Amino acid sequence: MTMKLSVKRTVDQWFNKIEKNPSLGVTVSILGLMVIGWIAFGWNLGNTGLVDETEPLFAEASRQMLVTGDWITPFFDGETRFDKPALIYWCQAIAYKIIGVNEWAVRLPSAIAALGLICLAFYTVHWYLTKQDELEQVSRPTRRYLISFIAAALMALNAETIIWARTGVSDMLLTGCMASALLSFFLGYAGKEGSREQGSRGAALITNAQSPMPHALFPNKWYLAFYVLIAGAILTKGPVGIVLPGLIVAAFLLYVGKFREVLREMRLFVGILIIIGLSVPWYALVIWRNGWNYINSFFGYHNLERFTEVVNGHSAPWYFYFLVVLLGFAPYSVYLPASIVRLKFWQRSHWRSLERFQQFGLFAWFWFASIFGFFTIAVTKLPSYVLPLMPAAAILVALLWSELLPNMEAKNDDKTQTHVGTEKVFAHPPASSSIPPLLVWSGWLNVVFLSFLATALFNLSHILGTDPAISNFHELIQKSGIPVIAGVIWLVCAILVGGFLLSRRWNYIISINLVGFVAFLIFVLTPASFFIDRERQLPLRELSAVILEAKQPDEELIMLGFKKPSVVFYSHIHVNYLGFPQQAVAHIKNQAAKALQPPSLLLLAEQKKFLQMDLQPDDYKSLSTKGAYNLVRVNFKKKKNQKIDIS
Repeated sequence: MTMKLSVKRTVDQWFNKIEKNPSLGVTVSILGLMVIGWIAFGWNLGNTGLVDETEPLFAEASRQMLVTGDWITPFFDGETRFDKPALIYWCQAIAYKIIGVNEWAVRLPSAIAALGLICLAFYTVHWYLTKQDELEQVSRPTRRYLISFIAAALMALNAETIIWARTGVSDMLLTGCMASALLSFFLGYAGKEGSREQGSRGAALITNAQSPMPHALFPNKWYLAFYVLIAGAILTKGPVGIVLPGLIVAAFLLYVGKFREVLREMRLFVGILIIIGLSVPWYALVIWRNGWNYINSFFGYHNLERFTEVVNGHSAPWYFYFLVVLLGFAPYSVYLPASIVRLKFWQRSHWRSLERFQQFGLFAWFWFASIFGFFTIAVTKLPSYVLPLMPAAAILVALLWSELLPNMEAKNDDKTQTHVGTEKVFAHPPASSSIPPLLVWSGWLNVVFLSFLATALFNLSHILGTDPAISNFHELIQKSGIPVIAGVIWLVCAILVGGFLLSRRWNYIISINLVGFVAFLIFVLTPASFFIDRERQLPLRELSAVILEAKQPDEELIMLGFKKPSVVFYSHIHVNYLGFPQQAVAHIKNQAAKALQPPSLLLLAEQKKFLQMDLQPDDYKSLSTKGAYNLVRVNFKKKKNQKIDIS
């Protein structure tokens, strides 16, 4: 107990120093966020190869932009790529220019977007808690910093965020723009009324006839940031970049009864002009160049049809996103129901009576619910679609846990406090009566969930499906020891959380979950990514190197039975994709009849598909076999007068 009290005193003294020296607080905050960001997004970011099938599509399209100098129309493998707008390609191409064409550059925009988001979230939560302390006329620096760091850590240290922040696709950039825009909106919204310390002088400055023209015409800096970030979201993924934030903001403002008032103060007309000015020029240029091909492909197929129809077989049941949030935001997802119920969002008159900044939790709820509901209604479903709600989930859970630290530095009776000079700190944890019952039940649900998770991981090799690219996959994953390590980590966490619940050490529970996830990231997710890279992607990179060395001028490369765009990125060679052995045989015959030079082609095929071609040993020359793939050279001279039958 003496040691614990000593540590507590040291922590409080440190935070009091930070409170008295704001520059020290800023420095410590930046360092802390950098540590969280490096662990979650930076560590080993580019030390594994690109993951098929989506990541190399973005990487190669960006490389083509850099090579050709065409920054308007994205291309992949000689064909236009209209899946996503240009911002992600621009960011990756700029990263190529700075640090070279490599995996780090491909993923750097996603990592930076994630890091920027957690930094702005830290600032927003800290600002909210500061305003709360001012309203209650208390000083609680320890609580403010701890809750802000918890929010940032929850936002960064979850599987959904880490996966997409470490992947060179557009999802994390969209989330960074969209979520940062929503945080900026709330800062602008809450700060407009929140300048209590400025009093009537501040209000007079707004209406004073001698005020500079920009103050009358333009929104405040946070609303301006909101508009700029919305334009970034539109340039990242299209109409969804404005539809979702607009839906969230409109629903929130209508609920609190400030719709017209806030739209006026936001200078909405000016904001729309800013969004149009930043986002529309590229769309105008790409449509001018590509016409209806772009309109039908991007706006029709990749936006409207994805919402109304199943695209690329990505269908799922209505409860799909319940599972995605449960596992993607694990292990903290078990606290979401309590976080939502504690808000009592249905008490509209209560929320409308509060100061604007006090509506932060309600705003996070509308953020979470709107995105969840929107994509639940959408017919096409993918796990990455609900990535933009993860920041809201982190804020909701952090605000729930802030209830455990309401009086950490408040002056209570001497029974629960010990004097340290002129400071006061807790000698004992809060009594169980001060803990919300929902939080206690959520704690036990946390134990049950971690236990089930540990059990599932112990049996992971029996749960996972097969991967055609990795032979004897289940045996290899079991030999790696990764499932056992993962199961042990979460089983230990379940035991510790249960122990802290029984001993009423509530404050440690969320820390155990965070530390458990960091251990899971270091000892499970990172080794698993290297394992998958070695078994699934390395063979393709090695074959790409062989192709570069063996390919003759103008020799065609055919990929049979699969589509792995990483070969295009690593070999810088056009690939002709063919799905079936019969197609490959017919293509070889057609090419042979043309008497092309060189009189051969390279064929990269899955071993099963290659055997189905029924080629004789003298029909081809084997160049390399890696993993599940064969690389051969087929000579046309052997094919001109030879009939090939496919049994």
